Amino acid sequence: MKLMLFFLLPLLQGNLTVTSPAFDNGKHIPMKYSCEGSSINPPLRVKGIPARTKSLAIIVEDPDAPQGTVDHWVVWNIRPMPLIDENTGAGRSGRNTKGENKYMGPCPPTGSHRYFFKVYALNTMLELPEGVGKKELEEAMKGHVLSSGTLMGTYKKEGVHK
Repeated sequence: MKLMLFFLLPLLQGNLTVTSPAFDNGKHIPMKYSCEGSSINPPLRVKGIPARTKSLAIIVEDPDAPQGTVDHWVVWNIRPMPLIDENTGAGRSGRNTKGENKYMGPCPPTGSHRYFFKVYALNTMLELPEGVGKKELEEAMKGHVLSSGTLMGTYKKEGVHK
């Protein structure tokens, strides 16, 4: 019975609750966090982090891009914390779709797009070099995800304002 509970424990942990003091789930992401603003990551609150968590990972993507899903932020080895500050340098940065190792703010060419901020609680620190992409991160996370949660925000360009 103990062995069975050990394998079921990640399932019993529940999902992370991911929110932001900057915008509500399903609502507009403020311009500050977009290509029209400072293009810095918004603050993220993470609740329900399992006790066994060794690190957090974040993937931010836009599935509405005309050329296919655009990766806006790939970061891992963030120490478990309930608030990830805006414009953070925490963790190790991976390659976004532009080939840069940093957060890339929402910048849809037309219309409103959805941006998914996916946060993962991992039972390990990942041995990945800076600059790997989303696929390499997802592969390295296999078997290590204790819990995860998603915050979705939308963005539509308002005009060029810096």
